[in-house]
Amino acid sequence: MHEMSLCLNMMDLIEEHAHKHHARRVTAVWLEVGALSCVEEHALRFGFEVACRSTVAEGCRLWLDYKLAPAWCWDCCVSVEVDRHDAACPQCGGHALKIDGGDSLRITQMEVE
Repeated sequence: MHEMSLCLNMMDLIEEHAHKHHARRVTAVWLEVGALSCVEEHALRFGFEVACRSTVAEGCRLWLDYKLAPAWCWDCCVSVEVDRHDAACPQCGGHALKIDGGDSLRITQMEVE
């Protein structure tokens, strides 16, 4: 389960920023999850809860914001967004897509006390 490793790395960043800004507690974290990141939501939430134990973020809320992957369709020459690697172009149904991103996971916001 790579989600646990991702959560432990996120917790390092969260604690670093909380310490840097003299926060006593982190109450919420917002993550942007790329549609092609291969992250399973249930495993991510479980891993995050475990990683938060005995840290400044223990008991904090986790908010997930899923982002579609930008792509270029060579068939109809338009920029589109897709949610899977094998997706067809939502404009023309073609499969000649050049996908550019959509595999990231990043912290976008933290709520602290």
